[in-house]
Amino acid sequence: MSEIRHKPFTARSVLASALLGEDPPELPVSHLVELAGLFGISGNRARVALSRMVAAGEATTDGSGRYRLAGRLFERHLRQQASRLGGPRTGWSGGWWVAMVLEPARSADERSTRRRRLSSARMAEAREGVWMRPDNLDLPAGVTGDPGLGWLTGGPTGDPAGWAARLWDLPAWSAKAEVLRAGLTRQPTRDVGDLAPGFALSAAVLRHLQADPLLPTELWPPGWAGETLRREYDEWDRAYRDVLTTWGRSRSPETRGTGPGAKPTPRMT
Repeated sequence: MSEIRHKPFTARSVLASALLGEDPPELPVSHLVELAGLFGISGNRARVALSRMVAAGEATTDGSGRYRLAGRLFERHLRQQASRLGGPRTGWSGGWWVAMVLEPARSADERSTRRRRLSSARMAEAREGVWMRPDNLDLPAGVTGDPGLGWLTGGPTGDPAGWAARLWDLPAWSAKAEVLRAGLTRQPTRDVGDLAPGFALSAAVLRHLQADPLLPTELWPPGWAGETLRREYDEWDRAYRDVLTTWGRSRSPETRGTGPGAKPTPRMT
């Protein structure tokens, strides 16, 4: 599996990534513990991390051993699903959303929350306190309902593609997309050594897709890699999930045997 550089996975990041990749974002604890084990994370550490996620409002459990994303992580899941689909391909009228900060946030936490929400809505800051994006996407209520923001609609003068190039570093996004595409060229195998690198690659692609501003096709620069990355990732992901499922079944007590010293491992589903 092609190596993609990434920060070391913590127990929480493995569990969150696993749940983020599901639709709906829910998995049995046995599956989550097995995945954590691929990264050298013990079952006890995985379960402690799940408990902390529940306490922090990032996940819920129904008491049957299944965990589901909640709160900000669930919002991230919705954003990730939208990122995988991409933005509308047709129907852009040429208009733009413009948000102006009229009432500065009262605390650093409030400023950080506002910036996070605007960035998550795929808006870019043209200058301090002025955020913009094409109006080909619907904006979330958490952004449009902010009483400290004033809204304008219209469009920039001059070349709109030039404005997009100023607001987002599109060449850098495409360059990273090409690196990820190179990682997807090798199809997943049943070699257990491919599972953890494949998981890391999948997380990297999904994280990168969330940074796609989802511009209208009229504003794409030449050679824009967004649609190609999505198509190739979908094909690769189907193959990887088949391999992961096969591996999980091989870990079940029925296939591993129950002889002396055998330690049953929960089935991944």
